[in-house]
Amino acid sequence: MTDLLDISPDAYEPVLALNAAHVVELSPLDRESLAGLLAGSFYARRIGVAEAALIALDEGHATYASPNYLWFRQRYPRFVYIDRVVVADSARGKGHARRLYGDLIERARAAGHDILVCEVNSEPPNPASDAFHAALGFKEIGSAEIHGGAKTVRYLALRLA
Repeated sequence: MTDLLDISPDAYEPVLALNAAHVVELSPLDRESLAGLLAGSFYARRIGVAEAALIALDEGHATYASPNYLWFRQRYPRFVYIDRVVVADSARGKGHARRLYGDLIERARAAGHDILVCEVNSEPPNPASDAFHAALGFKEIGSAEIHGGAKTVRYLALRLA
């Protein structure tokens, strides 16, 4: 089984390529933005060169201005926010996302967090992510239109305690 690896600078290009291949479900990301995101991340791991990746932040990221992250900051004093999780098409069905989430949950609990949060696009729809998060027990806690109405998201939370 492939080891979970940190997203180090030598992995930026493959992670950026993976993000670009799934930009509709995620959001655009360049090298400078990735470095800034990772600099204050709570969790940033990958599987393989870039078969899968997950980046999560806690409430203390000083510079991140994503409307989704800010939505959670306005409502929760403490949380772990999954900014992006992505699995390469060629690696689907291998349990990579579940493995990354399991590791993240373990780290979040160890750090004393009791809630894991994220958003999933409802427009454009992302049925695979909806099913994955529902299977893990995430519950909808809100929704919003973002980027001038270009996307509609559902906000989800998983209680860890």
